[in-house]
Amino acid sequence: MTLVIPSHEIPYSYEVTDVADALQRKYAHLIDGEESGVTVSVAGRMMLRREQGKLAFATLVDGSGFAGNGKIQLFALTNLTDRFEDFTKLNLGDWIGVEGQLVRTKRGELSVKVAQWTFLAQARRGFGDKFHGITDTDTRYRQRYADLWANEESRRVFLLRSRVLSFIRTWMQARGFVEVETPILVPVHGGAHARPFETHHNALDMNMTLRIAQELYLKRLVVGGIPRVFELGRVFRNEGLDTRHNPEFTMLEAQQAYGDYNDMMELFELLVSDVAAEVCGTTTINYQGRELDLSPPWRRATMPELVAEVIGLDVEVSMSVDKLRGVCDDEHLVYEDSWGPGRLVAEIYDRKVESQVWGPVHVFNHPREISPLARPHRSNPDLVERFEPTLAGRELGNNFTELIDPDEQRARLTEQSMELAAGDEEAMQLDEDYLRAMEYGLPPNAGLGLGVDRLVMLLADVASIRDVVLFPALRPEAPE
Repeated sequence: MTLVIPSHEIPYSYEVTDVADALQRKYAHLIDGEESGVTVSVAGRMMLRREQGKLAFATLVDGSGFAGNGKIQLFALTNLTDRFEDFTKLNLGDWIGVEGQLVRTKRGELSVKVAQWTFLAQARRGFGDKFHGITDTDTRYRQRYADLWANEESRRVFLLRSRVLSFIRTWMQARGFVEVETPILVPVHGGAHARPFETHHNALDMNMTLRIAQELYLKRLVVGGIPRVFELGRVFRNEGLDTRHNPEFTMLEAQQAYGDYNDMMELFELLVSDVAAEVCGTTTINYQGRELDLSPPWRRATMPELVAEVIGLDVEVSMSVDKLRGVCDDEHLVYEDSWGPGRLVAEIYDRKVESQVWGPVHVFNHPREISPLARPHRSNPDLVERFEPTLAGRELGNNFTELIDPDEQRARLTEQSMELAAGDEEAMQLDEDYLRAMEYGLPPNAGLGLGVDRLVMLLADVASIRDVVLFPALRPEAPE
């Protein structure tokens, strides 16, 4: 029989003196059968319960601690526990507050010997099988509020994510980077190749977009006199959904004055290895059954080098368009007539090679044609000083020595805007305010971009971005 408590009898608050994780650590010294003599008050969901005549045992989960430590056993007795019969009628998942002495049972379980308990909320829906939790992935993603209680692995992943974000902030600030917040709703989208989400601002009567990157505003701040600046926040791209892409995701972007892409390579690999050491306890992790050593220094290789290694083809930006089109035809790759050698080389690498690069490797010296914000390579005008850190078959970021010449930047963004007008929905817009900022003087600098969701996927050893985003974008569900 289910216990039902009228809502007007549920208290407006409940005083909690302790949480399960802290109690487990503080009273680890109690031996089996020992009483602490300490009365505690805890609260949470009752996720397991079993009865043995005049005894009843339950597991209270309160969400404290890392992974599965935020739980404690409840030990109820007919001659001690207030309203014992009602206690045995509680639903799995009901919220309760419990007061009683902390003891360790003869079987070694740290427990609260229940004297008083208070009903706090009723669980009208179940949390799946008590041993396997919720196994349907669609239900897990749509109903994360249920998934987090039912599946210990989900709690582990999202607590790990929280630790990653916290550590990144502290790590960047320790190196002199100033954290800022830049606009999310912007009049001109730029900083990356991506289709934006569009909206209209009624009061200003102007079209706006959600940002696709933080980069151009961070470089404005370098012009403004903040030599090291970073932002950790959401960006939005109106693109497809798959295991690596969600339309809103978290990016770390940073700008460092007086540095170049070599400095960013060192900064990037040191940050990732230090994050791994902090949250995993090691720089050598296991991802999807395969070892990945994140300790610096990472290998550096060009797209042509990796294409030759992985699929045995020789491609270079210096080759003719016809030869590169022939390679694309042989590899069954679709291309546009307007693409030059750089775009064709990048397409061959992206479609045929990147997913097979285990790394970690900095794929560097990209074609100039596909890099409108990067500074020309100091020894090869067909290339730019850009690199993409690639791990486990996916790029983890986009980084380069920044273009500082406002005239050349205007020419490149003008070309981008023409491509946008011609139908390329991922091309950038001409940003007059950014160009004006550059004309005030942008010193030599380098930028760093890191996809936080993909980093968490690696460190948590999960294959889908939906497992590291609390509320991923999903197709509408059918009505119940």
